[in-house]
Amino acid sequence: MAYRRVGSGPPLLVLNGFAATKDDWDLTFLAHLASEHELVLLDNRGTGESADDRDRFTIQDLAEDAAGVIAALDLGRPAVLGWSMGGFVALALALVHADLVAKLVLLSTSGGGELATLADERVRERLRDLSGTPREQASRLISLLFPPERAQQIDAEFGDVVAAARAALSADIVDRQWEAMEAWERGDLGLNVHGISCPALIATGADDIVIPPANALALAQAIPGSWLARFPNTGHGFMADRPQALAQLIATFLSAD
Repeated sequence: MAYRRVGSGPPLLVLNGFAATKDDWDLTFLAHLASEHELVLLDNRGTGESADDRDRFTIQDLAEDAAGVIAALDLGRPAVLGWSMGGFVALALALVHADLVAKLVLLSTSGGGELATLADERVRERLRDLSGTPREQASRLISLLFPPERAQQIDAEFGDVVAAARAALSADIVDRQWEAMEAWERGDLGLNVHGISCPALIATGADDIVIPPANALALAQAIPGSWLARFPNTGHGFMADRPQALAQLIATFLSAD
C-alpha cells in the first residue's frame, strides 16, 4: 500500500474516491488541513503506487487495507476522512474496526443500502466512461464534479493534469472499483451505518449530481449527534471550491470534545 505523509499534528487518514489517488487532492485544501494535522494520504489497492493483485474486492476489503495501514504506521486511533468512494471505505472501517477510528469526516458520500439515493443513470454512465482520449475523459469527469461555469474554469486550468492521471488508469481497476461501489450501494455487505459509534462530520456540495445531497441528510439522520454541512453552489468536488472554509470546519470538528 502506497501512502504519503504531510503536515504535523494529530493523524488524519485520508481516503480518496473512485479512480483517484493520493496525488489528486486539491492542494489548497490539503495545505489548510496539514496546518493542524498530519495527513496520511492513501492509494487504494490497484491505483497510484499501490500494488494490484488483480483480484476482485469489496469496500470492506479496502477498509481492511486501511486498517492495515493504521497498524503498520502505528497511528493509534486516528480520525478518518473519506471522499465519495473513500467515504464508503471510511464507514466500513468504522463499522468493522470501531477501535481504530476516533472520528469520521465524510465528504460527498453515501451510507449505501436503504440510505442510498443514486445519481441519474446518465451521470453514472459518464462517470464510468473511459472512451475517448485521456483529455476527453478529463473534460467529461470535470463536468460531473463541478457546476458548469466552474467546470469550464477547472478544465482550462487543470484539464491536462487530470488527463495525465486518467492516462495512467487501468480499465480493469476501474471496473473492479465500480463493482465494489455498486455492491455497497445495494447494501450487499450487510453493514448497517446505524451502528456507527464515533462522532461524524458529513458535508456535501448542494448541487452534487454524482452522489446527491439527499445521501448526506440520510447519513446525518442515521448517525446520532453527527454534524451536517451543505455548501451552496458547489458539486461533488466541493473541497476544491471551498478549500479554506471546509478545512476550517473540519479542524473545528476534529478539535471539539
